[in-house]
Amino acid sequence: MGQSSSAAANSSRRDSNNHSHRSKSKATAAISPMLQPDEERSEIVDVASDFISDLPDECLACIFHSLGSGDRKRCSLVCRRWLRIEGQNRHRLSLNAQSDLLPIIPSLFSRFDAVTKLALKCDRRSVSVGDEALVLISMRCRNLTRLKIRACRELTDAGMTSLAKNCKRLKKLSCGSCTFGAKGMNAVLDNCSALEELSVKRLRGITDGAASEPIGPGVAAASLKTICLKELYNGQCFAPLIMGAKKLRTLKLFRCTGDWDKLLQVIAEQVTSMVEIHLEKLQVSDVGLAAISNCLDLEILHLVKSPEWTNVGLVSVAERCKLLRKLHIDGWKANRVGDEGLVSVAKNCSNLQELVLIGVNPTKVSLEALASNCPNLERLALCESVTVGDVEISSIAVKCVALKKLCIKNCPVSDIGLEALASGCPNMVKVKLKKCRGVTAQGADWLRASRPLLAVNLDTGETIQEAAIDNSDVAHNNSVEFPPMAIQPAFPAIASSSAGRSTSFKSRLGLWTGRRGFVACTLRRWSSSRNNT
Repeated sequence: MGQSSSAAANSSRRDSNNHSHRSKSKATAAISPMLQPDEERSEIVDVASDFISDLPDECLACIFHSLGSGDRKRCSLVCRRWLRIEGQNRHRLSLNAQSDLLPIIPSLFSRFDAVTKLALKCDRRSVSVGDEALVLISMRCRNLTRLKIRACRELTDAGMTSLAKNCKRLKKLSCGSCTFGAKGMNAVLDNCSALEELSVKRLRGITDGAASEPIGPGVAAASLKTICLKELYNGQCFAPLIMGAKKLRTLKLFRCTGDWDKLLQVIAEQVTSMVEIHLEKLQVSDVGLAAISNCLDLEILHLVKSPEWTNVGLVSVAERCKLLRKLHIDGWKANRVGDEGLVSVAKNCSNLQELVLIGVNPTKVSLEALASNCPNLERLALCESVTVGDVEISSIAVKCVALKKLCIKNCPVSDIGLEALASGCPNMVKVKLKKCRGVTAQGADWLRASRPLLAVNLDTGETIQEAAIDNSDVAHNNSVEFPPMAIQPAFPAIASSSAGRSTSFKSRLGLWTGRRGFVACTLRRWSSSRNNT
């Protein structure tokens, strides 16, 4: 009987607990006692969805910032509140700047009223926006800090003048394939006192010859840190600007006509703060390099396809610019640079970390000197050299203790050289070989087996291999511009990218093409991976 009473009591307690549990469960959803089960579930969903309405606008904006452009656009279609918040917190915008953009500018910038970074790009076969559109944009984007203009051939000096007066906070300006001239550029320099970076490519409105109007310096010269001039027929009219930019840190001159020796002499006397100089396909001789040697703080120097300078100029730079960290030389197979200049670099530039030699023929003498005297040399690229063979690679393997990345292209290296790498360069993490006919797949496999932690990338040239290539590398190969503003497919007639986008969105698949593409790709990815670690 005692057991029966106990069992009955336990059964009673279980019924009571089950009833209590059911009561609590129904209490959560019981908004109305008359609701049916389907109605209860619907009401629960409605109540749960209301929680997101309680989020402050700032929280939603933070969420939107972490999304890609496509997801942001889809979110903006959810409701009017999300549409408003997404538009008010988009700081970066890229527009297809064809002429039919003009009618929608007021409504467009009523929605995107916080834009600080703007790109206006037009197809070369289309008619671009004109001054009227630029004036409207400048009036609605007075806080603009970065502007990129591409192939907007309908813009004139008048439009650029209005832009300069309305957007005085501009810090970065990049313009290419435009037709406005010196007056428009001077208007920017006279009004934008915060300008830090200026990039100009194929500015067709500059008058040729002695009649050309000088550009600069203006109030912007006091703040300018980077100047990049590319493919300018009369780029030397920017001389007053360059000479007046006392805080200039980076100067890049690409394919600009004229003799630059005398101008470099004047620039180097007045601007001694430069730490980075790029000269590509420029008429410059040893005289110009001797002038550059006055920049005692120089750390990065690119001398690409300028065949008039020789070992003499390189020696003058090496002897005075002792802080040099990165040196890129493309000798264009002119055979005017060799061991003499490179030995001087080895003796004087002990901080050298990155060396790229294309179309230069160093021997064991200079390579051993570099390996012995540059203990921080981590990245080395040797391309299109007829003198770099197994002996030279063996000397590098023995003496380049700090070397981490090695790139070899179209050099007479064989599997014997790879055997030396198997036991040398203890810090090596990556080797890339391309079109080295003496290197076989078996040799590369043997090297991988000997050093499992070493990444070996072999391209014999017989087939084209796909490799990940960074968009900034392509920009480096063909142009040097501001950090790219991503372009995405559109709202009506626009393309945009979310603020705070990471650089990982810029990567894409491409092909190894061209000797400079191969080297630039390799070194940029090396530098990126090093920064990430």
